[in-house]
Amino acid sequence: MTGLLHAFVLNGQGGGKLLGDITEVKSVIHKELLWLHFDYSFDETIEWLKQQTFLDEWERQALTADETRPRTVSGDEGLLIFLRGVNLNPKQSPEDMVSIRCFANDKLLITCRKRHIMSAQDMLALLKKGQGAKSIGELVSTLVMRLSVRMQDIIWQIEEQLDGFEDAMESSEQLPNYQQLSTLRRQTIGLKRYLKPQKLAINELLATKVPWLDEDHQHMIEEANNALSRYIEELEAAIERAQVIQNAITNHQNEQLNQRMYVMSVVAALFLPLGFLTGLLGVNIGGIPGTEWAGAFTLFVVLLVVITVGIGVYFKHKGWL
Repeated sequence: MTGLLHAFVLNGQGGGKLLGDITEVKSVIHKELLWLHFDYSFDETIEWLKQQTFLDEWERQALTADETRPRTVSGDEGLLIFLRGVNLNPKQSPEDMVSIRCFANDKLLITCRKRHIMSAQDMLALLKKGQGAKSIGELVSTLVMRLSVRMQDIIWQIEEQLDGFEDAMESSEQLPNYQQLSTLRRQTIGLKRYLKPQKLAINELLATKVPWLDEDHQHMIEEANNALSRYIEELEAAIERAQVIQNAITNHQNEQLNQRMYVMSVVAALFLPLGFLTGLLGVNIGGIPGTEWAGAFTLFVVLLVVITVGIGVYFKHKGWL
């Protein structure tokens, strides 16, 4: 089956075996601990889900919908859990989060995704080594934990970039790139916007009491939820830091502009009397003094220098220079 990414039978000891084909699933489904991982963008996946009588129509549609929101919903035969993870795929933005949809009960976990999600690959790798989950409840709680842990690296990267921007501001050697800072701030806001619904979904999962999620599993989910709360707080702090840096860049640029305008104003004030005198003596009409005297030009130049120096001394005395 093209849409089936893997079918893994858990042995209850942290390992198990991969099934070769979807036809082998019929003999073990609801009898052994089974994890089915699908790509819901394939028609074969949608068709297989339609054939499963334990899934209601609304559950099948929710597992394969184009857009979904993190939440936990109780069904007749199990729980529907919709979560998101950071997008760590090549050439993708982390805030463009990857959705994973789950149907779970005591014997079965069905996960559906469209884009690669690293957390599921990590869990499968551990199962192949015999170091993975021993039950469906542990599989679900491990998935929740893995999704949260993966977010920490992205948040660290955001904080490191902000540290670099702040260091650049303090050194005053070169202002941070305003466009890069704006992009980082948008990414941070996007992550926060997706993480808040995720926290609500995990709270709903904790509030839903099912026997296959025992106390240890709930503790693991609670730890993931606490980590998620911390990540949201760190993202809020990062957004505020980015805003402060943006304001500082704007203020610095305005200060530089004001300084340049001030220098230009002082220069204009220095040369304003000189321009007036030269313009006055440059008119082509009779009666201009000094036209018949050879030393008139030298005297005029000296007068201009004296006026300029005098204005400069006056500005210095006033503290304008």
